[in-house]
Amino acid sequence: MRRLTIPVFVALCAVLARAADTHPFGVHDMLAMDRVGRPLASPDGSRVAFTVSVTDMDANGHQTDIWVCNADGNDLRRLTNHESSSFSPHWSADGDALFFLSRRSGSTQVWRISLAGGEAEQITNLPLDINAFRVSPRGTHLALSLDVFPEASDPDKTRTLLDEQTESPTTGRIYDQLLVRHWDTWKDGRRSHLFAYEIETGKWTALMKSMPADVPSKPFGGDSDFTFTPDGKAVVFSARTADRKEAWSTDFDLYRVNIDGSDAPTNLTPKNSATLKAPTFSHDGKRLAWLAMKRPGFEADRFRIVVADWPNGTPRVLTEPWDRSPHGLVWSRDGRSIYCAADHHGQHSMFAIDATSGDARILVETGAVRGIAAAKDAIVFGLQSLTRPTELYRLANERPEPITRFNRAKLEAVRMGTPEQFTFKGWNDETVYAYVVKPVDFNPDRRYPIAFLVHGGPQGSFGNDFHYRWNPQFYAGAGYAAIMIDFHGSTGYGQAFTDSISGHWGDRPLEDLQKGLAAALERYPWMDGEHVAALGASYGGYMINWIAGNWPTRFRCLVNHDGIFNERMAYYDTEELWFPEWEYGGPEWQRTAAYDRFSPINHVDKWQTPMLVIHGQLDYRVVDTQGIATFTALQRKGIPSRLLYFPDENHWVLKPHNSVQWHETVLDWLDRWTKE
Repeated sequence: MRRLTIPVFVALCAVLARAADTHPFGVHDMLAMDRVGRPLASPDGSRVAFTVSVTDMDANGHQTDIWVCNADGNDLRRLTNHESSSFSPHWSADGDALFFLSRRSGSTQVWRISLAGGEAEQITNLPLDINAFRVSPRGTHLALSLDVFPEASDPDKTRTLLDEQTESPTTGRIYDQLLVRHWDTWKDGRRSHLFAYEIETGKWTALMKSMPADVPSKPFGGDSDFTFTPDGKAVVFSARTADRKEAWSTDFDLYRVNIDGSDAPTNLTPKNSATLKAPTFSHDGKRLAWLAMKRPGFEADRFRIVVADWPNGTPRVLTEPWDRSPHGLVWSRDGRSIYCAADHHGQHSMFAIDATSGDARILVETGAVRGIAAAKDAIVFGLQSLTRPTELYRLANERPEPITRFNRAKLEAVRMGTPEQFTFKGWNDETVYAYVVKPVDFNPDRRYPIAFLVHGGPQGSFGNDFHYRWNPQFYAGAGYAAIMIDFHGSTGYGQAFTDSISGHWGDRPLEDLQKGLAAALERYPWMDGEHVAALGASYGGYMINWIAGNWPTRFRCLVNHDGIFNERMAYYDTEELWFPEWEYGGPEWQRTAAYDRFSPINHVDKWQTPMLVIHGQLDYRVVDTQGIATFTALQRKGIPSRLLYFPDENHWVLKPHNSVQWHETVLDWLDRWTKE
């Protein structure tokens, strides 16, 4: 018998001790992670503020508080500590306090708290919830977003009308145009309008009056949709006017409006017909940058950075040669660069764009950058990966340095799988990127079942990030090898690669998935190719239905979350018509054959694989009847199937207890068909 040397023996003991003190990563570990928000630099750049959200299982939600620290990470402290969440922080003009939103008074209002400590002070006391806000450069005013009836443009009158509706014995609503519902909410006639609010007097001024538009845009807009001008006398905002084309238009323009209400909003980009967003002024106030798409109706077009001298300069596209789509514009403090993040070869990297030449330089390539702040002598940013949630980092000398470690103890308590990126030749013999996450406690002499994950979008990516709904570490912790293919249509590989899926939902991506699985099995002999489950949501759910009829004998089981069953009907029951119209080249009645070509309903006769179907009742993007129809087809054919239905979730599963049920149900389904 071979004797172990002392160093090897000590190392083995350390490994065994660690295994005894830790456990494989699971859904409860995922929910337990502190969620660190985007950093926001103080006016002088010496400090940053950010939020930290923790899961509250008792409340079935999340508790959020505001933290601050110096730009180097020192003097880290929690600034708010209240049973009601504090979120959306913004610095005061002098940098001595933070404004934020909270429901601690019973509705969402703006509060202010001094960095010196003490109790927070309520600033606004309006009869409506505040959606988002910004602070003027001199600190005298707020720009507020409120949901009001456009014909009233008055918070008090809107409150009265809402109360009258509540008291009315009738409940019917009359609509004369789309949209009638959006994402997870039925429209009631209100619009998100901007108001100027004088902090000292509490006087408000309607800035959009009867303008039929939402600022921020719904459902995912935020305070980056509007900003004060450098002199604080006006607001610049991005908006789509709500004419009868709203449901099939992506035409967002930039507008300017004086905060004294002396004028109506002026369209700064009247010749534009695609999406413009994120107006951002340089620190000296001399230039305005924004993000711009070129192709009307295409929500996944490439964003370019546009820059113009303020207030009357000619707009100049800065990044036309750069084949990436940036997000989150932040000017450097000297105005020479614009920082941004963009999908890039399976990462969400941080770039510096030369504000004169447009040349792009990678600052942080690996991982997923979430939020950027230009501090005094460094860049502070959030960074996550497949093995760790977001923490804040500081970039001063080429090398990122962590300045927060909220999840260190939690990460030390779990064992995760090792991720690895690989490439293969997919459709058209083009290079396709993919990730594998090895099972926890990986043993190369064992063979492991496979969780084959298909991302949504379809113009999305399964990248090097820490996901709270589709986290491959959950499957690795349960003893599976996770495979994620960035098939044609994915983002981060150039716009032509992204464009290639339009009109080809069922052929090019399927070819990539088939070749990607084969490449993984050849590359990793420890994978058990006879015990494979395929899972996906949204477009990924559609692909699961498509696989059921077009790759019907490959998988032991399937999991379809919010996937389309009938493409022709999906056109009529979704809310944002611009999406299918772009993907299929027009409305369904004009392009019937195109909608039919890749519709899963046409291949139900070949279905035979056991499938778990999951759907949310509040999903108005892919409505619940698509999931119910899928389940009906499975049941009528006698295929083993199960339906998990959430009456209180939308296109995503957000409530913590529902997330636990989702993961446990999915894992039970996978284990039943791939491990038994």
